[in-house]
Amino acid sequence: DELERAQKLLPIVFGHNDLLPANILDDGKRLWLIDFEYAGFNTAMFDLAGAASNAGMNDDESFAFLTAYFMKEPDGEIRRSHAAMQCASLLREAMWSMVSELYLDAPGIDYVAYTEENLVRLDAALENYRTKYGIKS
Repeated sequence: DELERAQKLLPIVFGHNDLLPANILDDGKRLWLIDFEYAGFNTAMFDLAGAASNAGMNDDESFAFLTAYFMKEPDGEIRRSHAAMQCASLLREAMWSMVSELYLDAPGIDYVAYTEENLVRLDAALENYRTKYGIKS
């Protein structure tokens, strides 16, 4: 509820829904998005937050990213929404990894470690969010 209440209503768009750095290729001339298996309609904030959290952007980088997307500096409501959605994105990634621990067996992939990494990142993101914005009812 806490993270949902922080969301600013934005238009629903067609989203990638898995913007990990590995799914963005740069051929030197342009960027290519690959791996659309989770694509669908969603708020743009999910992709914006997912890209930022998955790339490990700091607050300044996230601010610049949002400014580029919205073509203006984001207001406090957008920044709060973005920080909350980063938490939701990390939670989704951690849960995906937990399921992968049980059902996937890709050579060289340590899903247990990936789950732990995402849970640590989620805890840090939640701490950052709550420190900045508190828990709003």
